[in-house]
Amino acid sequence: MWMKDVFNTNKPIVAMLHLAALPGDPLYDTEKGMKYVVERAKRELHALQEGGVDGVLVSNEYSFPYKGNVDTITVTSMARVIGELKADLKIPLGVNVISDPYKVFDLAVATEALFVRGTFTGAYAGDHGVETYDTGDIMRHKIAVGAGHVKCMYTLVPEASKYLVERTWEEIADSTVFRCQPDALLVAGFLAGREADTQIMTRVKKVVPNTPVFANTGVRLENLDVQLAACDGAIVGTTFKEDGDFYKEVDYKRVKEFMDKVKSIRENL
Repeated sequence: MWMKDVFNTNKPIVAMLHLAALPGDPLYDTEKGMKYVVERAKRELHALQEGGVDGVLVSNEYSFPYKGNVDTITVTSMARVIGELKADLKIPLGVNVISDPYKVFDLAVATEALFVRGTFTGAYAGDHGVETYDTGDIMRHKIAVGAGHVKCMYTLVPEASKYLVERTWEEIADSTVFRCQPDALLVAGFLAGREADTQIMTRVKKVVPNTPVFANTGVRLENLDVQLAACDGAIVGTTFKEDGDFYKEVDYKRVKEFMDKVKSIRENL
C-alpha cells in the first residue's frame, strides 16, 4: 500500500496540527496576531515529532463556523504558517482546508504536501445546511493545479452530518471506491474526539479490502488496541492535547505515551 511508501510503517498515526484561529475567522485574536499562530504551531509540531508520530496533518480546525468556499485569507495564512514550519518539519506533511475540497489542493501544491484530507463526494445535511460535492469537477481541479501525485483521504460521511438518501456504510464505501478511486477512506465519530465505530470500520474494510481505512476521530490510549485492530491507521488530534481538551495545545507526554503503545502493537502484528 502507498502508506508504507509515505509513512514508512504499517498502521500509521497521522497527528492533527490544529492551527489557532486565522485572520478573518470569528475567533481570531487580533491582539496576539499571526505571530501567536506561528509560535503555537511550532510548539505543537515539535511536541508531535518528538513524541514519535508518523505524519502531521495541518488544518484550520478553529475556523468556526466552517465555510464551504473558504476565504483566500484563510488559505494564504495557512501557507504562511506551514512555510515557517518547513525548516523544522521531519515527517510527512498533509493539509486539510475545512471544508473546501478545491483550495486544499491549491495549498497542497504550494506547500509540497504529500496527502490531503477532506470530503470530496456525496450529498449531506447537517449543521452547515445541505452540502453537495461535485467529485468530477474537484478531481479535475486537482489535476489542473498539478496535484495529481497528492494522496486523497476521503471522509465517508462528514462529522455532524448525514447522507441525504438512505445508504448503508457498505454502499457508500463501495460506490466511492468504484467511482472516485480514493487513496484512503476515513470513518469518523459524530464530532472531533468522538470514537469511530469499529464495527463500521470492519464492515467497510470487508467491502473494500484493497483500500486503506482509517479511524478519523476518537482514538485514545484506552481504546487503541481495539481501534487499530479494526483499521489500517488513524488520524489523531484531541487525545494528544493537554487533558484531552480539543482547545488546548499538544502535550508531548501524552503523544509519547500513545506512540510507545502504538509501537508495541506494531511489533506484535
